[in-house]
Amino acid sequence: MNHAATKLSATLKRGVLHVDVDNASMAPQSLFGFAERRNPKRAFLFVSRVLGKHIPVKPSVMEFTYQALAEKIPADLPGPVLVVGMAETAVGLGAGVHRAYSRKRADSLYLVSTRHPVGEAIFARFEEEHSHASAHLVHEPADAELSRMMREARSLVLVDDEASTGKTFVNLHRALVDAGLERIERVVTCVLTDWSAGAVAAGIGQAADQVSLLSGAYRFLEDPQAPLPDMPHTGTVAAGTWAIDPANDWGRLGTREVADTLGRDIQAKPGERIAVIGTGEFVWKPFLLAERLERAGAEVYFSSTTRSPIALGHAIEHALNFADNYGLGIVNFLYNVAPGQFDRVLICSETDARAMPAELVEALGAEVIVDAR
Repeated sequence: MNHAATKLSATLKRGVLHVDVDNASMAPQSLFGFAERRNPKRAFLFVSRVLGKHIPVKPSVMEFTYQALAEKIPADLPGPVLVVGMAETAVGLGAGVHRAYSRKRADSLYLVSTRHPVGEAIFARFEEEHSHASAHLVHEPADAELSRMMREARSLVLVDDEASTGKTFVNLHRALVDAGLERIERVVTCVLTDWSAGAVAAGIGQAADQVSLLSGAYRFLEDPQAPLPDMPHTGTVAAGTWAIDPANDWGRLGTREVADTLGRDIQAKPGERIAVIGTGEFVWKPFLLAERLERAGAEVYFSSTTRSPIALGHAIEHALNFADNYGLGIVNFLYNVAPGQFDRVLICSETDARAMPAELVEALGAEVIVDAR
C-alpha cells in the first residue's frame, strides 16, 4: 500500500523541521518520529519506530520491515553480493535485511562497519561526517572463503536506518573501492527512510539504486540565536578494557548466517511483558532471542543501548545514562525503557557480565545475559 503525500513538522529548540513525504509503504507516523540531537553539527533526528534502537519494538514488526526492504532489492544483482550494515544504529537492520535477502541469494555475505576493533586486519575506514561518532572501521573477514567473496563482490547493498544527504554512503562506497573492491558493478542503498533526493546515485556515479520504505525531503530552518548543546565525548574507536571474543562474532568479521545461541535456557510465560535490550552494536543475537521469546507467546519488545546523545522531548519520553560496558570510558544511553514498564528486562552483552553498569541493571531490575557460546 502506498500512502499519499504527507506534510509533517516539528518545532525543536534550535529550529523548525519540515518534512514532505512523497512515497511510503507504511503510514509515516508509524515509521518515524522526531527528536533533537545533543550535537552541534546537526540539530534534528528522525527516530525510527520500527528499528528497535530508540523506541522498543515488537520483533515481529522488525521482521516485517526486514522482509519489506529485502523484497525491494533488485533481483538481478550480479554476485557475489556484499551487504554492509552501518554502525551502530543499523547493524541489526542490516543483519535482518541480509537474512531475508539470503533466502533467495546464497551468494551473499554480511559485514558491518564498527567502532569496536576485534580483528587484526582492518580493511577500510570511512567517516560519517554529521555523527556524534564519525569514524567507522570495516574489518577484513576472518574466514578465507568470506574474504574471497568480499573481494570478488560485484554488488554492494549498503544498509542504514535513514539517508539524509547521502554523504555517508558515498564515503563508504569510495572507501571500499579504494581498499580493493574493484569489481563492483552495482550499488544499492537500503534504508527505512530516505531524504536524500537521489543524492547517493548521483554521488556514486554508476549503476546505483536507492530502496526504502519511505522517501521524501526535509527542510530545517535553524534559529541562529539558539544556543548549541554540549555533546558528550562518544566518538572513541578502540578496543576497551573488556574484551570481545572474536569466536562469538555476528558480523564484524563477516558472516553468511548467525546461529541463535544466546540465552537458550530462557523460558517465557504466555503474555509476559519482556524487554530484550541489546548493547551498542551487539543487537542481532539479542534480537534472535527476542524473536524466539515472542514465538513462545510472550509480549516482547526489543531495544538497545546507544552512544547517541538525544534530548528529552518529542519521540524521546524517557532516558537513562550510564557508563559503557566495553570499558571505553564513554557515556551510553537507553531511551524509552522506564523502570517498572516490563515484567522482565533482559540486558544482553558481548562483554563479561561484570562490565555491565550496575546502575542500569539495578534501575531496571534486569537480568544480564552474556554471549558465551
